[in-house]
Parts: sequence; C-alpha cells; structure tokens
Amino acid sequence: MTDTPPSGDRIAKVLSRAGVASRREAERMIEAGRVAVNGKRIDSPALNVTAADKITVDGKPVGEPDPPRIWLYHKPAGLVTTERDEKDRPTVFASLPDTMPRVMSVGRLDLNSEGLLLLTNDGGVKRRLELPSTGWLRRYRVRINGSVSEAKLDQLRAGIAVDGIRYQPMTVTFDRQQGANAWLTVSIREGKNREIRRAMEAIGVTVNRLIRVSYGPFQLGNLAAGAVEELKQRVVRDQLGLSDKPKPTRVRKPVNRPTRGKPK
Repeated sequence: MTDTPPSGDRIAKVLSRAGVASRREAERMIEAGRVAVNGKRIDSPALNVTAADKITVDGKPVGEPDPPRIWLYHKPAGLVTTERDEKDRPTVFASLPDTMPRVMSVGRLDLNSEGLLLLTNDGGVKRRLELPSTGWLRRYRVRINGSVSEAKLDQLRAGIAVDGIRYQPMTVTFDRQQGANAWLTVSIREGKNREIRRAMEAIGVTVNRLIRVSYGPFQLGNLAAGAVEELKQRVVRDQLGLSDKPKPTRVRKPVNRPTRGKPK
C-alpha cells in the first residue's frame, strides 16, 4: 500500500500567493490563531488546501491569488532591502509606490549598493530566481579606490577564499582609471553576502561604489534611480515555464513618487 500525497498546496504558500504575507509571516499568523479554513480556526501550517476551501484571515475572506509578476527596480544607495529595520533606516519597501501590491525582493543589495533589484509578488518565483542552479550571472559596475594589477585580478578569476569563505571564480574586466579611482566590471554567479566587497578587500583595494547592472537576462538599462518597471506577463511566463531565457521586453513606466514615511 502506498501513501497518496494530499491534494492542494500548503496553507502558508496559498496565503503568500494571495499577497497576504510571506510564508514565514503566514505561518506566524496561523500559529497566532488568525487564520480559519472552512470556518474552523487553525493553529498549524501543516495543512493543504485547495480552491474549494474557504480561507479567512482575521475574519476577512482571502481572494484568489494574483498571477506571478516581476518588477525591475533601480535601488538607490542608502536603502536597506528589508521590510523593517531595527536601526530605523529607510527601506526599499517603504519607498515603493502606494499602487504596488505586496512584493518580495529576489536576493538583496546592501545599504550602499545600487542598481537592479528584482521584485515579485510570488514566493515560489523568488526562490526559483535565487537558486544557484539557474546559473544566471549577476553583473556589476564596480568603482575601487586606487588601482589594481592584472595579477591581483587573476586571483579573483581563479576563485578566492576570504575568512574561510570560498568564492567561485569571478569574471573581472579592468575598464578605466579615473583619477584616484578605477572602474571594473565584475560578474558572479553565487551572490554571497557582500561577496564583491570582501573579495576586493582581500586583494588590497576598497569598493566605494557598486552598481548591479544585470541579473541573468534582466537588464537595468536606462531605468532611473528609484523607478520601477513591470515585466510583461508573456516574459514572466517564458522565464518561469520554459528552459530558454529570451531577452525580456519591458513596459516602461518610470515612477516619480514621494518616499513614504518610515514604517511603524
């Protein structure tokens, strides 16, 4: 006799897809007794639900999930990529337009980094795009203080270990010297925490500006700092459902918006 897997999806996944909260937040809401299925309050996320089930959160019905969507966002320096910050610093999510639905970031850019940040409304999409197995390059324009020899850059090209952390080989091109600074183009596949900054410090130089210009097939292009563009649904379907990775087309809708107040 074989066990038949339960039909449907886990309740936390369904709540995330519906834009209620992230999976972790949804699990906390369930444990707090805020979620009911078919009129019965639940306290464990170990439950599968289907479209036939009626779900409420705080007594309010949960609607049908939105289709997966992806936005390109040009993150300015000075914002943290988090929902809330214990130091009360301005966040990416507080700076987004009020018309945006609840979204999650695909990976992160640190406080002082700029450039392309992918946003999605779907937790499954987030995880898929973050997987190292996708093999997508993250390409950066990197400004360093001083100059660096090709021999030093060859250390990065071969792969380097810093404080016990091994970084995969990087693709590094020396672009130009500009006064006391030099510009490089660096491409990586893993995107570990502060990977480029730490690797540069290991060869004796300091990064004073870092701009992500592409993430796999997605390009920053001429998107203005602070602006958001949503990808066409056809492109999202292609990226999620097919092995080919065509160059995405974009619906250009730069957003000039006031920054929201600090999140409470």
